[in-house]
Amino acid sequence: MTEVQLAQLQWLVLGLAGILSTLLGALLHRSHFCTMGAVSDAVVMGSFDRMRQWALALSVAILGFGAMTYLELITPLKSAYATGVVFWFSAFVGGLLFGWGMVWSSGCGAKSLVRLGTGNLKSLLVLLVMGIVALATLRGILAFPRVQILEAIQYQPQQGLFASQWLSAVAELPFHQAALIAAVFFAVILGAWVLFDRPFRSSHNVMTGLGVGLVICCMWWISGVLGHGSEHPETLDEFFLATSSRKMEAISLTAPIALGLDALLYFTDGTKRLSLGMISVLGISLGALISAKLQGTFKWESFSNLADLKRHLVGGSCMGVGAVLAMGCSLGQGLSGLSTLSFASLLATIGILSGAYAALRHDLNQVD
Repeated sequence: MTEVQLAQLQWLVLGLAGILSTLLGALLHRSHFCTMGAVSDAVVMGSFDRMRQWALALSVAILGFGAMTYLELITPLKSAYATGVVFWFSAFVGGLLFGWGMVWSSGCGAKSLVRLGTGNLKSLLVLLVMGIVALATLRGILAFPRVQILEAIQYQPQQGLFASQWLSAVAELPFHQAALIAAVFFAVILGAWVLFDRPFRSSHNVMTGLGVGLVICCMWWISGVLGHGSEHPETLDEFFLATSSRKMEAISLTAPIALGLDALLYFTDGTKRLSLGMISVLGISLGALISAKLQGTFKWESFSNLADLKRHLVGGSCMGVGAVLAMGCSLGQGLSGLSTLSFASLLATIGILSGAYAALRHDLNQVD
């Protein structure tokens, strides 16, 4: 492959990711799919419909990832979640912070992008604060305590970081077969919990869950198959085009927002490159904007009072720190990461859900 062909392929990867994320943004806007909303519905109203939408999306993503691994098109061992060790304390604490922050910010990173597309200026501030604090945690003043203190507490599983590795070792199965079996097992469990609830089985709920899950699968294919090459023409190394981690990635939003701000601030230094994550951020907000305009629901909104402003500032800051510590947000870990059946992603997601639950209970107690 020549350098010209490589450049053309990179633009194809970015273009397809942009189209897919724009469709996702429109879907999130029309369906109101939201991790924070799912937890809120369950805690406040006792409704698990949006939680089941989320679980259905996860089951589809797990099954799709497992099928592609079985066909040896991709492997979790070359994904951004293959970190070598589990930073378990950082992942859980980061998840707690992110979960609390997304409640106080009126939504996670994805929901904030959707709300920005519909004219909500509160979400613009949340995204800016989240990106700046995340960048400080990645590369700035908060990086030192992250690396030297939180990430120093780690664990290296004997059999590996993914459920497929454990099953392969315990059952003495080829890795690609173990990946499919593990994926089917967890997808069936999730699918059973989702679909056994008769009131949930409306076309809106089912299509929402299927749609979000399929987007995650398609992003894995774009990054891990279309954008993958065994030999770069310059370095002769294996490569994954347009990924900031230089590994296979799906959708994750907080680090791309942070790196996108960094790229804008230092654009002329010539080293900044548009990544799959950055294009996903732009696409989701654009998709929500188009959907809102077509629906006639676009409306400028701002803060109602000073307390509302303070709450969103704290929430955005918590999400920025938390997502970096947890190595992903509610989409990056809760769907993309969990689709690989990563133990670290499971721990981070438990932290996110726990943090959201704690924040909601705190708010309810304050009202009482």
